[in-house]
Amino acid sequence: MSWFERLKQGLTRTSSKLSNDVADAIDGRKLDDDALEQLEDALIMADMGPAVASQLIDSLKDMRGRTVGDIEVRERIAKEVTRILERVAEPIDLSSGKKPFVILVIGVNGTGKTTTIGKLASALKQSGDKVMIAAGDTFRAAAVEQLQIWGERAGVPVISQENGSDAASLAFQALEKAKADNADVLLIDTAGRLHNKSNLMDELKKIVRVIKKLDPSAPHETLLTLDATTGQNALNQVKVFGEMANVTGLAITKLDGTAKGGVVISLAKAYDIPVRLIGVGEGKDDMQPFEPNEFARGLLGL
Repeated sequence: MSWFERLKQGLTRTSSKLSNDVADAIDGRKLDDDALEQLEDALIMADMGPAVASQLIDSLKDMRGRTVGDIEVRERIAKEVTRILERVAEPIDLSSGKKPFVILVIGVNGTGKTTTIGKLASALKQSGDKVMIAAGDTFRAAAVEQLQIWGERAGVPVISQENGSDAASLAFQALEKAKADNADVLLIDTAGRLHNKSNLMDELKKIVRVIKKLDPSAPHETLLTLDATTGQNALNQVKVFGEMANVTGLAITKLDGTAKGGVVISLAKAYDIPVRLIGVGEGKDDMQPFEPNEFARGLLGL
């Protein structure tokens, strides 16, 4: 199955509801104010947010008064969605010559941080990069074990310390080892305990401060993982983590578990942060660089 087919299948919960809602709004009648209002409600229900929904409805205004089919409307919406998303679709760029290229992965626990690191490590290894992982969520033994399993699967070494040890010293040790071993990429996992925000902020700042002693330009990417099933709450997480760290990219996970896939468009509209990766499953190939046209068409069941 191609990535587009897997993506489309993963987005089924959003796309089938959205397609049905569009068909109900159009229902073989002229595209009048009532139909447009019903369409706008459908877009908001898919978690696109009022600002995006309004922009998408504006893109249909020249169809007003015509009898249109639901596929024609979905095609038009997909085209506008692609336009919104194009400016944030940027894959991770390893071509800067920085070695090792340090990717700091942050996010609330449960958003799929560990899985994202595992999948990314696997993909980078497959493309010929020498990769290392630092198990920096030192308070969750399960996170360390999970990373070790991913590391074994991908043939990637995982640097860890005993439970409860200092995350910053682990990051420092991992970067030292990555440099000594001439690794191309170092992926650093971090804790995501938001109930005590100031502790988490201090820990993230300390990790950044410590790795800068070895490489003043690191981290070269700070990747925030977001769980699509949380819908509009994902926007709040971008705000919170943006205050703690210089977020340079987003990885959006669990798009297959939600009817709120439209949140990706909300994020693109609200923040100018590149969407690096999207995930629609548990397999190592179920996370891929974000491609706006494929996503828009998958989202609208086209």
